[in-house]
Amino acid sequence: MRRLVALAIGGGDRFVTELQRAWDAGDAVLPVDQRLPAAAQESLIERMGASVVVDATGRHRRRGGWDVEADDALVMATSGSTGDPKGAVLTHAAIEANAMATSSALAVDLSTDRWLACLPLAHVGGLAVVVRALLTDTPLEVHDGFDAAAVETAARQGTTLTSLVPTALARIDAAAFRAILLGGSAMPAQRPPNTVATYGMTETFSGVIYEGWPLEGVQLRIAEGEVQLRCPMLLRCYRDGSDPRTSDGWFPTGDAGALSEEGQLSVFGRVDDMITTGAEKVWPVAIERILAQLPAIADVVIVGRPDPEWGQAVTAVIVPTDHAQPPSLEALRDTVKAELPAYCAPRAIELVNELPQTPLGKTQRWRI
Repeated sequence: MRRLVALAIGGGDRFVTELQRAWDAGDAVLPVDQRLPAAAQESLIERMGASVVVDATGRHRRRGGWDVEADDALVMATSGSTGDPKGAVLTHAAIEANAMATSSALAVDLSTDRWLACLPLAHVGGLAVVVRALLTDTPLEVHDGFDAAAVETAARQGTTLTSLVPTALARIDAAAFRAILLGGSAMPAQRPPNTVATYGMTETFSGVIYEGWPLEGVQLRIAEGEVQLRCPMLLRCYRDGSDPRTSDGWFPTGDAGALSEEGQLSVFGRVDDMITTGAEKVWPVAIERILAQLPAIADVVIVGRPDPEWGQAVTAVIVPTDHAQPPSLEALRDTVKAELPAYCAPRAIELVNELPQTPLGKTQRWRI
């Protein structure tokens, strides 16, 4: 009997030890985000069918769990950016394929490189660092979450590679690392040359597209405007048994995108995020990238609000830098129209104190 073991503990050496212990026993692991309230953690453990829970008090058996398949390594809760998280079941073969392709792309040198895992291990951005280090025997340092001072100290003491999200990148001296994998949310307009913009998801166990180009073994296509992937890194199924792949193995990502003549990928945003205004198609990400550079805007997301004339009105939901002096609608429209067609310019502004986000800083549009 192969069980699902829920690791309800923080990052660090114990997490790595318990992960390896479960794998050695033939079990799979469910990392549980320690920032979730206790009730939410228990709900996740129950929904995913864990039979064992490892927490601060020890190791416990629980009733109601169900088995995993022989090659299953991980059950990863998706980010929940579009609602309730699912459990992506990833095999040992899938996570090894990701680790090897990433290490090859970064030309990892076991004698000089050292990985730093400083993102939450309940998310692929953090856990993938741990896994690729274990599978390739690359030296590893694991932190219990992101702390800017601790990250910079680790860099001074010899860590050369890490994985971050843009909000974390902005808080450190990026030059201290040889390379930084960057994912989790929209890339900043300007970023250090040693950063690598990655595209992937929980279902591929982190990025499989680097700077718009597929890693080794990754197939990429656009089907009816949607990005689709086929690769050995893909999940086996979701924990409820459903398989999101097509009959010939392609995974529809739900993201809209396009390929250049050379085959480089550009991602526009979620297919469902597209705004139709006056019969014109508008992608929010393009507008957000422009407005995010304005000093008067601390954060912004573009949504479509119902409108009797236009169908949907392009609306800027803004966290202003100074609530006493928010940007004007006219200023926003002029800024957007300088780079995009006029129909992309916002027709309304909504001011908020903050935008709802996942633990890794991804905006939860469905809640706005």
